[in-house]
Amino acid sequence: MTEDHEAVVASGRREDRGDQSLLVLERTFRAPAVDVWAAVTEPERLERWIGTWTGDPASGSVLVRMTAEGEDAPPEVFTIDECDPPRRLVVTSTPPGSDAEWHVEVDLSESAGATTLTFRQSMPDADLATSVGPGWEYYLDRLVAVETGRDVASVDFDLYLRRMSGHYTELFADLGHAR
Repeated sequence: MTEDHEAVVASGRREDRGDQSLLVLERTFRAPAVDVWAAVTEPERLERWIGTWTGDPASGSVLVRMTAEGEDAPPEVFTIDECDPPRRLVVTSTPPGSDAEWHVEVDLSESAGATTLTFRQSMPDADLATSVGPGWEYYLDRLVAVETGRDVASVDFDLYLRRMSGHYTELFADLGHAR
């Protein structure tokens, strides 16, 4: 459970690019970009905070299983649209049981011994934003926790959902609601 004295506040913002609306989140690490890149792309390191992948990235896709979602989480295909280590990764997936295609971008920029990770995901409607915004805040904070030696179990999804859902619903309200 997240400690009470820790601030769990929504940090995401919206970015509009043409006719596409994106959820944007940032986290900064006291580490070189190659280390942060490894944390988000190497199966063993990825598994510590969100899940793991199998397959051959050279084929253009991998099978990702979100282990942080529970042991019975179904795997999903992630198509690798762009990969420029250690700066940029762009993937597309369709989560099980969803009609929405998720377009995700991860950009890393390094300066003065710190690396900023900028995460973007396409956001088609306010209903999806209500849970996806807090969900990515949760996962990225788990990444921060594991990379700073804290226990990922200290990051409590229910707390994130309670405190952040309204922010993300409001941020994307003009997109309307899923049918």
